[in-house]
Amino acid sequence: MPVASRLSLRVRRAMFERFMALLRPTPDCTVLDLGVTDDTANDESNFFEQWYPHKHRIVSAGVEDASHLERQYAGLTFQRIAAHQPLPFADRQFDIVFSNAVIEHAGSRPQQRFFVDEALRVSRRFFITTPNRWFPVEMHTALPVLHYLPARIHRHVLKAVGLPYWASEDHLNLLDARSFRGLFAREHDVTIASMRLAGFVSNLVAHGEARCRE
Repeated sequence: MPVASRLSLRVRRAMFERFMALLRPTPDCTVLDLGVTDDTANDESNFFEQWYPHKHRIVSAGVEDASHLERQYAGLTFQRIAAHQPLPFADRQFDIVFSNAVIEHAGSRPQQRFFVDEALRVSRRFFITTPNRWFPVEMHTALPVLHYLPARIHRHVLKAVGLPYWASEDHLNLLDARSFRGLFAREHDVTIASMRLAGFVSNLVAHGEARCRE
C-alpha cells in the first residue's frame, strides 16, 4: 500500500472516530453521506460506508455513479445528485449529514455556501470536513507550501507546472478555519475543530446543530 494511501487512511480513521465520538449516532439515526466517489481502487475511498456499523441507515449521495455501493454494502441506498443543484431530499430528512473533504471541490465561495446551506437544510446535525489550507503539503497536488501563495498566483503556477485541473477554482478552492466558518449562516450552532498530522493542523471539522431559519 503506497505511503500516501496509508497516511490518508490513518487520517480518515481518526476522522471517523471523531465523528462517532462527537455525534454519537444511534442505530436508528438516518445518515446522509454527501459526496461519495465512484473510485474503487483506493482503500481509503468511501471509508464511511466501510466502517459505519448501521449501513441500512445510510443514504450515500454523489455526482459520480457510485451505485456499486448498494451491491457492496447491503441495506445502503445510493442517490445520484447534480452539482450546484438543490438536493433531492426534504427539509430535515436526515438526522445527520456527513461530508468528508468535498466542500473544497464545490467551486466558488457562493457555491460552497450553497453546498453547506443544502447540507444543513436536509439534516438536523452535521459533520463536514475539509483539508486545512495552512497544512504545509497540499494533499491533492502533493506540493509543499505553494498553496500559501495568493489563490490567483497559486493557480497560475499550477498551470505552469502542468496541473491545470487543480488550478481551476471549480475543482479546488482551499479553506482555512476563518473562511470555512464563514460558509455557515449565523443561526446554525457551529464548532470548528481541528485534526493534526505530524504536529500540524491537517484537516478542519465543522460540526453542530442545523437550525431551521425563522
